[in-house]
Amino acid sequence: MLHLSQKGASMNDLTMNCNELVKFLRKPAHSFTCSDLVKCVENYQVKMVNFRYVAEDGKLKTLNFIINSREHLESILTYGERVDGSSLFSFIDAGSSDLYLLPRYRTAFLNPFSEIPAMEILCTFYNQEGAPLENAPDYILKKALHQFREETGYNLLALGELEYYVNSPLEEHFIGEDQGGYHSSTPFCKWENMRVQALDLIARTGGQVKYGHSEVGSFTRSGEAFEQHEIEFLPMEVEDAADQLVIAKWILRMLADSYGVEISFAPKISEGMAGSGLHIHMLLEREGRNVMNGSSGLSDDARRMIAGILEHARALTAFGNTVPTSYLRLVPNQEAPTRVCWGDRNRSVLVRVPLGWNTSPDMINRVNPQEPGRSDRIPERQTVELRSADGSADIYNLLAGTLVAARKGLTDPASLEQAGRWYVDVDIFRDPAKLEKLASLPLSCHESSLALVKKREAFEDAGVFPKGHIDSVIRRLQAYNDEGLSEKLEGNTEAIRELVLRYIHVM
Repeated sequence: MLHLSQKGASMNDLTMNCNELVKFLRKPAHSFTCSDLVKCVENYQVKMVNFRYVAEDGKLKTLNFIINSREHLESILTYGERVDGSSLFSFIDAGSSDLYLLPRYRTAFLNPFSEIPAMEILCTFYNQEGAPLENAPDYILKKALHQFREETGYNLLALGELEYYVNSPLEEHFIGEDQGGYHSSTPFCKWENMRVQALDLIARTGGQVKYGHSEVGSFTRSGEAFEQHEIEFLPMEVEDAADQLVIAKWILRMLADSYGVEISFAPKISEGMAGSGLHIHMLLEREGRNVMNGSSGLSDDARRMIAGILEHARALTAFGNTVPTSYLRLVPNQEAPTRVCWGDRNRSVLVRVPLGWNTSPDMINRVNPQEPGRSDRIPERQTVELRSADGSADIYNLLAGTLVAARKGLTDPASLEQAGRWYVDVDIFRDPAKLEKLASLPLSCHESSLALVKKREAFEDAGVFPKGHIDSVIRRLQAYNDEGLSEKLEGNTEAIRELVLRYIHVM
């Protein structure tokens, strides 16, 4: 299976790449060097370099540099810069808090918004001893991927489905209907043009987009219009998948600001209306081949991976559902999961097996009989989809935790049997007997923290998640004091609205 983060891209692939730096240098981003970036700065007359990075809170930070000489530029790119770690990580003492920021050259792109020509580069943290910072989100993900590959012999690719709402003043030409926005076109979809512009900019910054469309959520309230959209990416290395989601959110927020509208990735923005998820698709890969399918349906190892994810699913909400309104989304009959189970093409389950390309390979020739046979083999595109996470997720922690869970499933002799017990072939909300046998997802941040406490040893295994980092996640979740919040809010529309507004802007 071709995935677009692969390092050995052909020249044809590069000429169609939207990243201006890739096209100028005629090499894939993973091959960028310091001298390459210096050439780009000179060619595009870049005056500013911005270091971007994600700290403990999962949010994008910025450090700006105005370039005053080639020597200055090479120094920044080679040695990075110091930052105050005590303001970025709770476990770092202010008395000895300096950290190094080092740029990851493969993430470089030209800023499409800056009036001053600028280059953006994502960075990683190193400590005073010159070693990677164990608690840095991107390094936790790197450790999780390394351990996964070492123990299973597989690679894991991932992609995200990024859902969001655009909130704008209600105008006469807004004609969408409540909860009827799925795949609507202009003029029924007012903000399609902004979404299309986002797709272009994400691609220019190195993101690999599968498609974009309007989502089901659309409604009006008190003179305002709310319209839901989704951008889905292509399968790629998990580190790249995390990076591009962070940048995509930044691009969407910058665009919204330029249009004078509000954008939100919040899990829930109105009671009774569709929430916004961050569904994560995954696939196992060996030697560049998708190995998710067996002789009849999913392969055994794909099922083992699912079992591992389900075994740790309640604890994974600590990384993927991080604010109280996350648990207003995880309710029955809203196409959001509530129970620990999996199934084929079933949107009431926690892990869904989407429709693959496992039928006749000649469908395109049937639709276009004038076309000579082109489909000589079935494409290897099967994934499985984790449906619990939402826009509040710390994406690096979520993907790292999912890798840990998948690794545990692949190496546990009992996981194949467990996968069989957790499989459902019906809408679980229409089968009370089946529903009763399935474990529930947490109902609050408080319950999520307790689930993480129970499973913390699995995530701390092999040093992937440092103990202090897990402690910090637990403290942050428990600080909401939201135990029993859903019951307390039931029927109180005003209190729900106040809570939603408090968490309208998440990661």
